[in-house]
Amino acid sequence: MYQIGEIIEVNSKRYQIVKAIGKGKGGYSFLALLDGKYYTLKQIHHEPCSYYSFGNKIEAEQNDYQRLVKLPILLPKLIEIDFEKEIIIKEYIDGETISSLLEKGEDVSKYIGQLESWLPTLYRAGLNIDYYPTNFIVKKEEDRIYYIDYECNQYHPEWDFETWGKGYWTKEKPIS
Repeated sequence: MYQIGEIIEVNSKRYQIVKAIGKGKGGYSFLALLDGKYYTLKQIHHEPCSYYSFGNKIEAEQNDYQRLVKLPILLPKLIEIDFEKEIIIKEYIDGETISSLLEKGEDVSKYIGQLESWLPTLYRAGLNIDYYPTNFIVKKEEDRIYYIDYECNQYHPEWDFETWGKGYWTKEKPIS
């Protein structure tokens, strides 16, 4: 994948890779720099995922963002998409993931409360998001959580926060 210092051209803009941030079921994320400002560069990958099936990932990201941005939840702004290269540029949210805080033994109950305040809106919209703790960052200067993934799916009780996600936030389920 990309190397530190590598220049990646996205829609005629030249982003410099600063560091790898992580890998999800849909892509690799990198901290990237353009004109003195940090962004998240997500490169879609097509590696198999045994527990999730994808259609067109780049279009799904765009469509999911369009659904979520209308709701009163915090998420990074979508800056641009390069459909040919399957790259998404998002606003960079500086902070730690909920999973990182849990690994350090920190109490995340106030962030559970923040997420739970979003649930009525999400459920009324007929949506679940991916409640796994790696998908949430606490923005340092605000002490608020941001949902940094754009994935959302049709609501199903089996995959809502109370049934599936909350256990990962409370150590009832191991994070792996």
